[in-house]
Order: sequence, then C-alpha cells, then structure tokens
Amino acid sequence: MLHSQVLVALVSLATSFAAASAQNLVISNDDGWATAQIRAQFDALTGAGYDVVLSAPAINQSGKGSQTTTPQVLTEPCQFDTCPVGSPPFGFNASDPRLNYVNAYPVDAANYGINVLSLSPQHFGARPDFLVSGPNIGPNVDILTQYSGTVGAASAASLQGVPATAFSGVSGAQVSYTTLTSEPDANSTLAARIYSQLTVYFVDTLLGSCGPPVLPPAVIVNVNYPSITDCDDPSDYKWVFARNRKNDTVVDVQTCGSDHLPSEVEVILSEGCYASVSAISAQTKTDVDAATQGVVMQKLLGLPFSCLN
Repeated sequence: MLHSQVLVALVSLATSFAAASAQNLVISNDDGWATAQIRAQFDALTGAGYDVVLSAPAINQSGKGSQTTTPQVLTEPCQFDTCPVGSPPFGFNASDPRLNYVNAYPVDAANYGINVLSLSPQHFGARPDFLVSGPNIGPNVDILTQYSGTVGAASAASLQGVPATAFSGVSGAQVSYTTLTSEPDANSTLAARIYSQLTVYFVDTLLGSCGPPVLPPAVIVNVNYPSITDCDDPSDYKWVFARNRKNDTVVDVQTCGSDHLPSEVEVILSEGCYASVSAISAQTKTDVDAATQGVVMQKLLGLPFSCLN
C-alpha cells in the first residue's frame, strides 16, 4: 500500500512539474485550419507537453505572403465544410476551443493567436513563448519564401517579439484532418505524422537549448523537410544548416569545412533524408549575415547538424 501511495505521489508531482514548466505555443499556417498536416502537428505538440492554441485561416490562403486583410463573415463554407456560410469572422471548434479559425490571411491568423487568443484567460493569459508556422504542404525554399503565407506568419510573429519558425515539407496533400484516422496509411497521413514528429524534436531542441532570447530579434528559422519517399521514419532524417538562396560570393558561417553553405534546394533534393535549416530575416525573408547565422546555429547544435554527402 505504501509503495502504491508513493508511486501515485511521484506521478502527481511529475505531472504538476510538467504542467508548471509547459511552454505556450501558437500554431498557424497558410493551408487552412482543418488540414491533416496542421492538426497532426497540433496533436504532436500537445502530446509532447506543450500548451498549444491553433489559429489558422478558415480556408486555404497559400501564397498570401505578408499581406493582411480585415476578417469577414464567411461567404463560403470553412475548409472541408468545417463551418457553414454565414459563420463569424473568428470561430473555434465546439468541442475544443484551442482549435481556432480566422477568415482572413495567414498573418492575420497569427496575429489573432498572439494578441487575442494567447492573452485570453481561457488560454495562456500571456503572450506565447513561440510560434510554429506549418508544416506547410509543399516546400518553401529560395524565392518562394517571399510569397509564402507560412513564412509570412512566422515573420509577423518575430517582428512582434515572439520567436518563430516556419516549417514546410515536400510530401503531403490538401486533405481533411479526418483522413488521419480514416486513411492511416495514406501518403498524406504518413507525411503529416513524420513531419510533426520532426517538428516536435526541433522545437524541443530550440526551446530547451538555453534561456532567452530564443532567436535573434527579427530573425526566423526556415525548415524544409524532403520527400518521405525512402525516408519513412523520423530517425532517418538529418539536419543540414543551409542558406535560403545560393550565393557563392558571400561568406557564410563556417561549417562542414566550408564558409559557403549549401542552398535549401540543394539540401532537400540531395540523395538522402536531409532537412534544410536556414536563418532568414523576418523583414526581407532571405539570408542573414554569417554572424547571425552563427548565433542561430549555436542555438540548434543539439539537433545535431550533418554535412551533405
């Protein structure tokens, strides 16, 4: 009996400690609030012990970059008929108020999550510790970062002082979150599950690396996962520090015996399961200088980084 009481007490203490130390995250994207990808990521982060609020567009808003608009009453149903025509500009899942939509653009959804939902006593009662944007369905590399709403949402958070990272993956599809259970072996489900686990590992590494600041001011990290073809287990993946755009005339942070980083495109198209990790400006959405790259790389040494073969 005593042993059982001690065990219960220890479990209770561990649970209390985990709750007390849990970090508050907002998750957003540009593909929409009801895709398999975003819901799998929400579940994975929640399952890892984070307090998470999802705030994403009511419908697919890919390609909106950093544009903003005024949220409007729905003139068409929410994505995958998750809310009817005439629904208010802001809404949430009736069974889980942590799942929220905004009928506007990705930046607007991220801002709502940061400045309204997070501050609500129903959720954190404070600004979030971090914003996860994505994983996007499809890569956001090179010039695509200029137009990506996923990158735009992360950039908007960073410019408000909330550290953020944009995640994207080559595999996946615009399908409903319901397919996660109805089609557990579908390529879209497998991609959502694999990328979600990788993102949790990345967030654990970054937020657990050291104290604030999590990232330099106005700097985000852009992560791109390769195709899951021949990379069907999270343990298969390796992380490569890269630059957004190829430029052999610029000196980068020293790594892998070189001061010229591979581009994101080179990394995710390389033979092997390589994920690209780039430090980019939240304002220009492209590469930062070598010194800033070095700061970000130090924050993420726990991944650990690999070199391309």
